[in-house]
Amino acid sequence: MRRNILVASTNPGKVAELRAMLDADVEWVGLSDFPGLPEVEEDGATFAENARKKAIGYARATGLWTIADDSGLVVDALGGEPGVKSARYSGDKLPGEERTLLDYRNMRKVLELLEGVPAGKRTARFVCCLCLASPKEVLLESTGKVEGVITDREIGSNGFGYDPIVFVPDMGKTVAQMTAEEKNSISHRGNAIRKLKPLLDELLSWE
Repeated sequence: MRRNILVASTNPGKVAELRAMLDADVEWVGLSDFPGLPEVEEDGATFAENARKKAIGYARATGLWTIADDSGLVVDALGGEPGVKSARYSGDKLPGEERTLLDYRNMRKVLELLEGVPAGKRTARFVCCLCLASPKEVLLESTGKVEGVITDREIGSNGFGYDPIVFVPDMGKTVAQMTAEEKNSISHRGNAIRKLKPLLDELLSWE
């Protein structure tokens, strides 16, 4: 009998991405398959803490192995901010506010705080922490990163979040200038998933 693994996300794109990249012989389900499930609060101090908290919380609520992630932007000149506050760096999403407008507010805040900071000190990275947990314990963890430099303005129209202000030297463009294929090949989430895959394959082989 195939094992069911819950992806702790209501985003069908994220569920599909994990299913495709992990390519494991399991039945993948998402939070949308469990309507009315209480939301696990992400109040950890690190990405890893939040991923662990979500994975264990939803695993206990559903009885299923659960994979969760937390990710965001870390800017060295800002002491590691926005960090775990990446999604709400400029404040909470306002009622009726488009997600793209919140993204814009978050980007503007980063650019304003870095005004006058020279290019050599605008280093940053996207970080993603993944955690797979059973209702009893953490089973697997991985971390993926992609190094970049914060630009002085938005460049590119693809992607979402902070993508238009993160220039990746190895690619010679911002994340928002990349095709979906280019972004997946270097993304922090993609790197974390690629690290997790052999660990998951080994874990499933023991069953």
